[in-house]
Amino acid sequence: MIEAIIFILAYLLGSIPSGLIVGKLGYGIDIREHGSGNLGGTNTFRTLGIKAGLLVTGADILKGTLAAALPLLFGLDHLHPLLVGIFAVVGHTYPIFAKFRGGKAVATSGGVLLCYVPLLFITMLAFFFIVLYISKYVSLSSMLAGVYGIIYSLFTKDIPLIIVITLLTSFVVYRHRANIKRIIDKTEPKVKWL
Repeated sequence: MIEAIIFILAYLLGSIPSGLIVGKLGYGIDIREHGSGNLGGTNTFRTLGIKAGLLVTGADILKGTLAAALPLLFGLDHLHPLLVGIFAVVGHTYPIFAKFRGGKAVATSGGVLLCYVPLLFITMLAFFFIVLYISKYVSLSSMLAGVYGIIYSLFTKDIPLIIVITLLTSFVVYRHRANIKRIIDKTEPKVKWL
């Protein structure tokens, strides 16, 4: 019974629509009606600027970290934090509090990994910014950071980590399928501040 409650809490944490809250409370804007229409950090950066983008991205990371930490907080050693974290990622992508229209799962997935393997999160973040500096594409940087994470995880021989990060990366790539097409067509927006 307690396990079910943990999974529901993780989903509800993930469902907190950071982009919608920051947009409406801070700027009087529903960011789903601007830019890509996405609730994630990238669209917030483009629509509302760096301050709002950082706030939303940080909040989305924190959702994943807190969700993955729930088994520890409740003393449930048998419940794997990565498994619980997946529910937060699902919540972020399909949030009950925002008509199931959420983000693309990048920051919240990162937050789950931050809880479980902080070093992996830090090196993925560094890899993300290296690719971003070279390519200027946030979407490509996000996907390739996931691929890097898979490669990193293979060296850990941590089977749950390998499985979960492969699933998360696959999901991130799936959520970016329109971006992939735009990158191929050379119509994907590039960051201008880097």
